[in-house]
Parts: sequence; C-alpha cells; structure tokens
Amino acid sequence: MATERRAEVTWHGDLMNGSGTIESVGSGAFGPLAVSWPSRAEEPDGKTSPEELIAAAHASCFSMALSGGLAKSGNPPETLSVSATVTFQPGTGITKSAIDVEGNVAGMDETAFREAAEQAKENCPVSQALKGNVELSVHARLENG
Repeated sequence: MATERRAEVTWHGDLMNGSGTIESVGSGAFGPLAVSWPSRAEEPDGKTSPEELIAAAHASCFSMALSGGLAKSGNPPETLSVSATVTFQPGTGITKSAIDVEGNVAGMDETAFREAAEQAKENCPVSQALKGNVELSVHARLENG
C-alpha cells in the first residue's frame, strides 16, 4: 500500500527579502520551521532549508535501508550513526548528498559493512529519487572493526 506524506509552506514576500514556514501536516511531527533565502544560501541563522530537510530524509531513509539489509544478511546492527550532507550551489542547485555512517555490527568485517552501506545508498528510496540528479556518496566505517 502506498504511503503519502505532506508538508506545507507559507511564504511571505519576495525571494530575497521574504521568509516562510514549513510544517508537516499529516503527522504533525515538525513545524513550523522558519526558512528564508539567506538561511538557504548563506548562514542558517536558526532557520532550516530544503537541503537540510533533504539531508534529514536521506539520512533516515539510508539508516532504515542499511539496518534492514544488515538484518536480512544475519547481522542486525546494534547501532548506526548516520549523517547526510547535502550541498546547494546558488545558481546551480543541489549538487551532492554525502552520507557518513558509523556502525556497531557484531560479527561483520569492514569490507562487508562497506558493501552493505553501498547497497543501502543505491537502493534506499530517497537515493532513488536523487539518483541521476546529484552526486551520491557514502563513507562507512565500523566502530567494532
């Protein structure tokens, strides 16, 4: 069964001087979050950006994909610490999403963990949505390796 999620933005003013708020509508999980062009293209100043929200989506999706893949291979993780860094270049757009993952996975060696992370990067739905449009990378390491 397909799942839909919805967020809404209310924007006031023009691009350079305006600002808005973003909030989740169905779940109520976040918001309102402030957003503006200067916070997107320069310093965050306590506001979010589309790129930060994409980074959050990519990190959480990747975490689930890697956790599921590791469990399926018989090596469920004890912990995964994942960050995603999305690069926005004004005038060009989003150019990269770089994932960094550190895992504690009993019985797994570094090579197998890196291969599992590469598979998760290729197959998580957010990676699928980004693929072909931005550079995707993953740096994986074991805490217990």
